[in-house]
Amino acid sequence: MVKKAVFFISLLLLFCASRNPASALTIKMGSLMPVGSPWDNALKELAAAWRSISGNRVNLKIYPGGIAGSEPDMIRKMRINQLQAAGLTGVGLFRIDPSVLIVQLPMFVRSDEELDYVLKNLRPTFEKEMEEKGFKVIAWTMVGWAHFFARDPVITPADLMRQKLHVPAGNEREILALKKLGFQVVPLPITDVMMALQSGMIDAFMSPPLAAAAFQWFGLAKNMCSLRWAPVLGGIVISTRAWEQIQDDLKPRLLEAALKVERSMRSETLRVEQEALTVMERYGLIINPVSIEAEKAWLAVVQKGFDLIAGKSFNREIYDQVKGHLLDFRKNKPYSLEKSRVAK
Repeated sequence: MVKKAVFFISLLLLFCASRNPASALTIKMGSLMPVGSPWDNALKELAAAWRSISGNRVNLKIYPGGIAGSEPDMIRKMRINQLQAAGLTGVGLFRIDPSVLIVQLPMFVRSDEELDYVLKNLRPTFEKEMEEKGFKVIAWTMVGWAHFFARDPVITPADLMRQKLHVPAGNEREILALKKLGFQVVPLPITDVMMALQSGMIDAFMSPPLAAAAFQWFGLAKNMCSLRWAPVLGGIVISTRAWEQIQDDLKPRLLEAALKVERSMRSETLRVEQEALTVMERYGLIINPVSIEAEKAWLAVVQKGFDLIAGKSFNREIYDQVKGHLLDFRKNKPYSLEKSRVAK
């Protein structure tokens, strides 16, 4: 009887092991994006795809809405293995590799087509730099084009200089450059923007329209400058330590699933952003048009700012590569200020 009992217990344990393999890996992923936003939905889609592909051997557990902390917090937690992955904005990506800032410099890359061309050529370079620092990029995302949102209208640089502007905390050189240019900057984590708007600590912020809607920031800063300030990239990253724990035969299929999510997220973000602009206008958003003369004034300010940070905040060699790719692209498709207006 004892032998039979041991036999049946052994069979039961073997069955349980087959249902929950010892090799199963849970990857904790942090994100600032609110529940139900396009980015959060994309992460859930990725989690479902990875579960299916791996037969439950790779499970993404998502912590949305800043539950896992600010982006610097999430990066620190990935380094000590409290988190294994994160959906990051360009602010977080910059914390890992400052070169990513180059693509997001104000008024440098000016259109979706230019951005696609530059990323197509430099994606391997950025990903190699990230991997050397312990992070693997499994998908790139486009959060949108940053615009200024403010309590009072912003059309010229002088309009913005009169208001207290939120900037992400962490990039001290950029903060110092903005101060030298005459802007009243208030460095804060992204998670503190709403509180700062409510208290009057800030009057303005830079954000893609969809993020301003998703976080409900626009309700306290209802003037949006039509000028496209800069593209805001994002990325889904996983620590190389966690990536190495995944079976090699699964990795190509997991990356293929991530690429599908990347493509669908791009088109979905563009679609939902247009809807968000319509809804925000219904609730009082005012889009302030910027004349070509005013845009030239912004370009002059941007050039002064660039002179202050060139070679200090990012790799000058990679900057020259980006510039070269833009020049190549513009040979066939010249850029003009007349085309820079943001259209709803």
